[in-house]
Amino acid sequence: MTAESTVPSPGSQPGYSSVSVIPRRESATGFRFPVRRPAARPASPLPLLLTDGLAALAGALALSGAQRRPLLAALLVAATMLLRPQVARPVAGVLDEVPAVCGRIAVGWLVLAAVVGAWNPAHALSARTLLVGCAVQAVAGCAGRAVVHLLRRRALLRRPRAALVIGPVTTAQRVAAAVLRHPRCGVRPVGIVAENPDGADGLPVLTSGQEVQRALIQNGVREVLCVHPAVRSVQGPLLRALAESGCTVWEIDADTPSYASREQLAGFSCRRLDMGGRRRGSLGKRLLDVAVSGTLLLLVSPLLLLCATVLRLTDGPGVVFRQERIGKDGRPFTLLKFRTHRPVDEHEAATRWSVAGEREMSRFCRFLRQTSLDELLQLWNVLCGDMSLVGPRPERPFFVGEFSQSYPGYAARHRMQTGITGLAQVHGLRGDTSIEDRARFDNAYIDNWSLWQDVCILLRTAAALVRPTGS
Repeated sequence: MTAESTVPSPGSQPGYSSVSVIPRRESATGFRFPVRRPAARPASPLPLLLTDGLAALAGALALSGAQRRPLLAALLVAATMLLRPQVARPVAGVLDEVPAVCGRIAVGWLVLAAVVGAWNPAHALSARTLLVGCAVQAVAGCAGRAVVHLLRRRALLRRPRAALVIGPVTTAQRVAAAVLRHPRCGVRPVGIVAENPDGADGLPVLTSGQEVQRALIQNGVREVLCVHPAVRSVQGPLLRALAESGCTVWEIDADTPSYASREQLAGFSCRRLDMGGRRRGSLGKRLLDVAVSGTLLLLVSPLLLLCATVLRLTDGPGVVFRQERIGKDGRPFTLLKFRTHRPVDEHEAATRWSVAGEREMSRFCRFLRQTSLDELLQLWNVLCGDMSLVGPRPERPFFVGEFSQSYPGYAARHRMQTGITGLAQVHGLRGDTSIEDRARFDNAYIDNWSLWQDVCILLRTAAALVRPTGS
C-alpha cells in the first residue's frame, strides 16, 4: 500500500501549465490508435466438428449385425469429439494433421472395443472390425478436413489479412517482400512501422501516429509482424496497444532461426506473442475483490470509526481525503483516504509531491501513514468497482500525463484496473522510488496475470503490514 505520494522529487521533472492525460492506447513513442475494435474472430470450428462427426458415423458402419447399435455409434462420435486434435496453425493443411487425426481415431476405436468387451464379451469387436472401422473413419475424416482447409485457403487468397511489419526498415522490407511473394500465407503486408525511414524501396514507411491510425482503419489491419528481437523491448507499449486494438502480434525470425517453432510464414519461423490484451479471469478477479473488500470493511469498520474519531479530534474537520486519480483505460475516479495532510489549494493537491515525513504532520497522521491505515477507505473504492485489490497504483492526472511521456511503458499500466497494492509495492517500490522500475513491475504483473498471483501479492502485502516502514 502507498500513501498520497507515489512519486519522487520533482526537481528534475518538466513543468506543465495544465492537467493532461495521455489518451487511451497511446505509446510512449507517440503512436495513437483508433477506438478498440473487436478481436478478429478465429475460423469457426463447426465445419471440422461436422466433418469429424460424419467420419465417425461412416466408421460406425463397420459395426456389422447386432453390433451396429445407435449407442455404440454415439459412443464412437463422443470419443472422436473429445479426442479431436488441437492444431493452431495460421494456415493449416490436412497433411499436417494426419498423424494426430489417425492417432485420435485409433484411440477412439480402442476405447470403443474395451467398452464393448467389458459390457458384453459375446459381442466383442473383432480385429477385422477394428481395422476396417479405423480405416473408413480415417479416410473419411482426412478427406473432409482436406475440403474444409482447401476452402479456407481459397478464402484467404481472395481476402488476405492485412498486416503491419515493425522493425528496422531494411529487414522489415525484406520480410514484407518475401511474404508478398507467397500469397498462400494469407497475409498481405500494407506498411512498415519505423521511427526513421532510410529510403529503402518497397512498402510505405509509417512514422507518425496519424499514418499508423490511417493504416489500421483503411486497411483493416489484423496482423502485426515483429521482425527483430529488439522490437519487443523498444516498442513494447506500441505492441500492447496494437493488441488492444484487435491485432494478432507475431514475432518473425528474419535471419538464422534461433528458436524451434512449428509455425511458418513464407519460410520464416514465427510464433505468436501474448501481449496481455484481453485476459480471461476478470470475473474471478472481480469476485475476489468483492468478497475480500466486503469482508474487510465489515471487520475493520470499528477501526475505521476509531481512526475517524481520533483524526477529527486531533486534526479538525475534514476527515476524509478525496482526490481524482486515473484508473483503467484512462478513466478518472475519486479516491478515498483518511486525510493526513492539508494542501494549500486544489492546484497544490493536484501537482505537489507529498512526502510522508513532513514536519507539519501531526503524530497521529504520521502513524496512519506509517501503518498504511489511511489507505483502508480505498476498500470502498474496490467494492464500488473503481479499483481492484491488486493492480498498478493509481496516480493523479497531472503526473499520469508527465510520466506517460517520460517513461516508456507507463501509459500501458492503465490497461488493467488500478489497485490498492501490487507487484511493484511488494518489491519495495513505494513512496520516493523509481517510476521506471514501477512501470516495469506493473507491466510484468499485467502480462503474467493470474488469480493465484493476486492471492500471493495480497498475502505478501499482509505480511509487510506487520513490519510497516511507512510510505
